[in-house]
Amino acid sequence: MSYISTRDAQTPPHRLSFEEVLLAGLARDGGLYVPEALPQLFAPTLAKFSGRSYAEIAVRVMEPFVGDALPADKLRALVEDAYRGFGHEAVAPLKQLGPSLWLLELFHGPTLAFKDYALQVVGRLFDAVLSRRGERVTIVGATSGDTGSAAIEACRDLDTVDIFILYPEGRVSEVQRRQMTTVASANVHTIAVQGTFDDCQDLVKAMFADEPFRDAHNLSAVNSINWARIMAQIVYYVTTAVALGAPSRPVGFSVPTGNFGNVYAAHAARRMGLPMGEVIVGTNRNDILARFLNEGSMTITGVEPSLSPSMDIQVSSNFERLYHELVGRDGKSVSSAFTEFRSSGTLPATERQWRDAQALFAAQRIDDEATKATIREVYRTTGELLDPHSAIAVAAAQKARRYPSVPMVALATAHPAKFPDAVEAAVGIRPKLPSRMADLLERKERTTVLPNDLATVEAFLRERARPVSGRAA
Repeated sequence: MSYISTRDAQTPPHRLSFEEVLLAGLARDGGLYVPEALPQLFAPTLAKFSGRSYAEIAVRVMEPFVGDALPADKLRALVEDAYRGFGHEAVAPLKQLGPSLWLLELFHGPTLAFKDYALQVVGRLFDAVLSRRGERVTIVGATSGDTGSAAIEACRDLDTVDIFILYPEGRVSEVQRRQMTTVASANVHTIAVQGTFDDCQDLVKAMFADEPFRDAHNLSAVNSINWARIMAQIVYYVTTAVALGAPSRPVGFSVPTGNFGNVYAAHAARRMGLPMGEVIVGTNRNDILARFLNEGSMTITGVEPSLSPSMDIQVSSNFERLYHELVGRDGKSVSSAFTEFRSSGTLPATERQWRDAQALFAAQRIDDEATKATIREVYRTTGELLDPHSAIAVAAAQKARRYPSVPMVALATAHPAKFPDAVEAAVGIRPKLPSRMADLLERKERTTVLPNDLATVEAFLRERARPVSGRAA
């Protein structure tokens, strides 16, 4: 398996191995890595997945992407260990909400959010590869709420990794913040940036673009810009579709998304051969993706706080992977378009490209009032409590689906206790954290508030990151 950058204009493009892509995270030309060709999941293979455990299917799905970076037995042991501690035997269980409408619970990992399903694997991959190479990396990540805590949990106490997580000050829930800031591990550093998630994301990209700084600290990334994240997220689309009858029938998915990584993983699974019905993009009031898919214009507006803060994003980094496909995998066109996007605020897209995207995804904007109404209605009819992000997935499925006979799965991406204020405002019930986190609000916090300034953030990292040896790709 070879990987290329979405902005590589060479013919043929420069090819990297999985190990190089894992450690690099973001390409040096500013692009995102994608497989040169996706492996295929043929119907007989999917049929054999029926009755298999989540970890067994995960190994089979990820093996072609990992290639010879790890021996098969090592990968199997790593994946089994990653999911052993999840809070449900099925790892990613399904619940039926109504006729042909299902809820996929992706909050049974250690930090109660869907990011655990990828990052528990990715953290172990980092440690295995770096230990063999005798190297250390400095992971830098931006989070709108859940990636940060999941990445910290996956990397805490690893001798091979120092991790710095940037989050927007005052724009994550208290539970999200405390899951990051109460971790006492010496290799963990959290930075509250005085700005939005997009500002945090821009700072991370700027550090990667600063090549002397990148090389000096062996920078790497665990955001969904790292292909390994996408690879591991493909798994739960496969396990879910198989549980509901694939390959004999298609299954649709409704995905709450801000950075486009989770829904892009659904698209990748479809490209690999998973029979899939509609794929619905659910957004909150920060609706740049819905506006593009419904109207054909991707234009940045201001980021507005909402009940679903993990989706308060205007620049959806992973959309670049889809755009790369829409322009025929022409790296030069991608580079030019995203340079213009950041300078003008509008992504250049032809009518044909828009129509091609529309053929792949439906989209629905769900505002805060509709989010609260959905939390109330689902609780009234089923007794299930939804967090605001999961409620957007359910509401988008109900509003945008066109084929009621095709099973539709709404992704529940976070435990309701991560957003207790929003849930309580909707139904009058304050969801409780699991017993292992019962004292979270009493734990001592450790974080640093910094301005939205690259030099200041780089100086902070320079003072605290341990020396590295070797260098990542």
